Amino acid sequence: MAVNSSTHRALPLNRPVQLRFRLSPAFFYNRTSSRPVFSTDAPNLRLVSVRAHKPGSDGFGYKKSVKLTDSEAPIGSSRSSTSSAIDFLTLCHSLKTTKRKGWINHGIKGPESIADHMYRMALMALIAGDIPGVDRERCIKIAIVHDIAEAIVGDITPSDGVPKEVKSRMEQEALNEMCKVLGGGMRAEEIQELWAEYENNASIEANLVKDFDKVEMILQALEYEMEHGKVLDEFFLSTAGKFQTEIGKRWAAEINSRRNSRTENRPLGRRTVFCLPSLFE
Repeated sequence: MAVNSSTHRALPLNRPVQLRFRLSPAFFYNRTSSRPVFSTDAPNLRLVSVRAHKPGSDGFGYKKSVKLTDSEAPIGSSRSSTSSAIDFLTLCHSLKTTKRKGWINHGIKGPESIADHMYRMALMALIAGDIPGVDRERCIKIAIVHDIAEAIVGDITPSDGVPKEVKSRMEQEALNEMCKVLGGGMRAEEIQELWAEYENNASIEANLVKDFDKVEMILQALEYEMEHGKVLDEFFLSTAGKFQTEIGKRWAAEINSRRNSRTENRPLGRRTVFCLPSLFE
């Protein structure tokens, strides 16, 4: 979702975080077109120095204001694990300041950040009842990392018109660079594995966290409806019948039930009543 540049502040650093950023050959995404644009005239991006800057207002990390340099030394094996950890965490700072674009597009003032969204998903994994065969700790980890690449690419939503495969590729490349900043090793490999597991919906834990992603979104939508007096039907309609797990279905049904009870006091022209038998199957 889009960055609120007026509130974004990068942490002051004595030494910039350096990213060796290699995009796929001459690949750039044209926001004015629904198709990727390939150009042989594109500059050869190498090092990106992350300093105090204002990210692009559209939330796309590749459009952020950055300083490119050929003279700075690349990340090497001589960097301590402590230094790499702080560099990585500083890069993740934008997850706290980047606002989720879907809410901005619907006129929500001061909406949640990417980190806000992931945090409540992790809480969902923590408090969910025991499910046979499900690794709760792994669910929490997946929730924490599933949107982590948005620290670089920003929050890309369906309204941006970016094809799913292009979005996935952008995020994979961003994640690769983040793991290089971390210095590689077991933790970086684990982050890569957890992200890919979620992206590919490749396990029962990934199924559950994907449901939590939708549950968190509709719960937030209900809260914004109550706080701002808005009708956010789109978020409920887009998730209806798409939950994969029993707990996801139950929690979604509870949220929809609470929302429907509020529609009784709405004028008839603004009511939307949800009857979703698939949630109870």
